[in-house]
Amino acid sequence: MNEQYIRNVIEAGLLAAGRSLTHEELAALFGETERPGTAAIRAALAQLEQEYASRGLELKETASGVRIQVRREFATEVSRLWPERPRRYSRALLETLALIAYRQPITRAEIEAVRGVAVNPDIIRTLLERNWVRVVGHRELPGRPELLGTTREFLDYFGLRSVDELPPLAELRGLDEIDPQLALPVGAGGEAAAGPDASEAVSASEAAALLGEYAGESDDEGADETPLSSAAAGLVAAGPTRED
Repeated sequence: MNEQYIRNVIEAGLLAAGRSLTHEELAALFGETERPGTAAIRAALAQLEQEYASRGLELKETASGVRIQVRREFATEVSRLWPERPRRYSRALLETLALIAYRQPITRAEIEAVRGVAVNPDIIRTLLERNWVRVVGHRELPGRPELLGTTREFLDYFGLRSVDELPPLAELRGLDEIDPQLALPVGAGGEAAAGPDASEAVSASEAAALLGEYAGESDDEGADETPLSSAAAGLVAAGPTRED
């Protein structure tokens, strides 16, 4: 089969899907009698990646497969497609999500112990509804409290293949800003895994700041809410209209 044809079909499929696709899904784009093997698909993806090197798009491997997305350096320009006010995440939601990501699996009581305040049930419900967090088990304690962990959709949103790719805490403390990847809408999925450096102590403010930076959030001291960057707003264009 013509290599250019394989490459064109895969590129068209990724653009049309608007989400990450697995190698099996990419192979299914072809008829059964002409379906390329894994090696051919990998070769086509590698060629596309090379062709995109000097363009505004890039291939990004995530937990759910591979997707085409806008390069980070063009996020500001592309974000002008969404002139409306950027969506906002509350500081409490960011702190809760970051603690789950970096310390998973973790119970609500353990989150409260780090943050020093009770976890608002609406925050957990929002994270569950977004499928960024799920119940991964129960702690063997009285009442068997739920253990929370991140999902594959969380990884896809932040452009990660696994939680091991979350920025190390020490590394992020020295950075001023890390912009998000601007991607076409991504699909859901889901498994949790142990977070990186889970044993390292993380304060609530550090955790929220780190995950906020990684998501491209700005951090206005004293503000009740942290605005989601316009670039990241594009990621959630098809999602809920409100984050608590």
